[in-house]
Amino acid sequence: MKSLSRGLKPRLMAAFLLLTVLGAAGAAGASYATARTLLLEDAQDGFMNPLVGDVRDYAPRLTVPPSQQDLEDFAKYLRGSAVVLYGDLRSHHGPDPSFIPAEMREALKTSRTILWQRRTDNGNPHLVVGMPLVHADGTATGVEVWAVTGLDVTRAAINSLSTGAWVGVSLVVPVALGLALFTARGVLRPVRRLGAAARALGSGRLDTRVDERGSDELSDLARTFNRAAEQLEASQAASRRFVADVSHELRTPLTAMNAVTAVLDEDADTLPPDTAVAARLVSAETRKLTRLVNDLMEISRFDEGRNVLELDEWDIGTAVRDTLAARGWTTSVEAPLPPGVIGRVDRRRLDVIVANLVGNALKHGGTPVRVTVREDAVEVADNGPGISEEALPHLFDRFYKADTARSRSEGSGLGLAIAWENARLHGGTLEAANAPSGGAVFTLRLPW
Repeated sequence: MKSLSRGLKPRLMAAFLLLTVLGAAGAAGASYATARTLLLEDAQDGFMNPLVGDVRDYAPRLTVPPSQQDLEDFAKYLRGSAVVLYGDLRSHHGPDPSFIPAEMREALKTSRTILWQRRTDNGNPHLVVGMPLVHADGTATGVEVWAVTGLDVTRAAINSLSTGAWVGVSLVVPVALGLALFTARGVLRPVRRLGAAARALGSGRLDTRVDERGSDELSDLARTFNRAAEQLEASQAASRRFVADVSHELRTPLTAMNAVTAVLDEDADTLPPDTAVAARLVSAETRKLTRLVNDLMEISRFDEGRNVLELDEWDIGTAVRDTLAARGWTTSVEAPLPPGVIGRVDRRRLDVIVANLVGNALKHGGTPVRVTVREDAVEVADNGPGISEEALPHLFDRFYKADTARSRSEGSGLGLAIAWENARLHGGTLEAANAPSGGAVFTLRLPW
């Protein structure tokens, strides 16, 4: 979920930013195109309309065919902004006709309407206008009026408009980035809460719930999550009650069976060989079942929250030494136990933790097993092959056995889980790791 959160946020921000920038660029482009067209049309109309009016005003006075002087008078009336042509004649007033494109001159010979064209020659934008003079019946007179005007001012205005548009788009980017970040956070906040809740649920906290406010898809997902968590919690509660009830019911017959198997053990030497083997087998299996039932009842008490600490001041080294002596491990375990490490602990539960760790090391690790007491921890190390990387995260799971070949071993698969629960009940931690030199190392840290 964390990787999802990291990947989703940049994608949401990128998508929002891209859409915002594209929208801003599109709006700026459309505005630029519209404004450019309006500027060009305004410049064109501002030049052509007066010219057309002057030509129409003077046209009735023109003699056709015109003389050179007629052309000069016509051009003077147009205030020198245009050149007047008739066949090979041209007015000397007005611009040089070299500005007239050949294709426009040819097209005007057969045209009865005004021709115009915006052109850029040698980097200079300009407007070329050609007007034919016609008789009242619509026939051509052969007289042509050509005019040209520069569009440098209009181009400067258009360039300024373009620069302003792109500056506006660039200013949108930080604003869009801030909005994208705000939006991404708003969208991802419930996703993160769901992720944290899912991790908590996966770690066993089945009472985890998430806020269901709102009516969008994420709120529906939150409601679905809560319903699933409630069903899991109810199912686990039913399972725990079943285990607790079964374990409790088994204690009475097991007590009687242990009494019987104790008698059988005492009399095994007097029984026939086959009967003695069977008696010892029944006795061993009964003891194993008794340990399993006791461990299940202990786990059930943890689940129900009925285990309480009976704290007192203890010398930790002495407490560990007593645990080893009570089980006959003093000769098989190296235990440099310095005096003076005092801790406030539940003596019985500390005994359970140390006994489980040392017993596990003796059964599944390699000798020598070493128990070390420090100011901040108790450490149990063995000289075995260590713990596989696949097994390390699951060592304290209930009924987990790293070696499937020992699924029928004497252990219930609950010893390390019970040790971990007792450490947690003290407010401490229990960790497993592999030593650099080989072997497994279990470290108990309690707030003493």
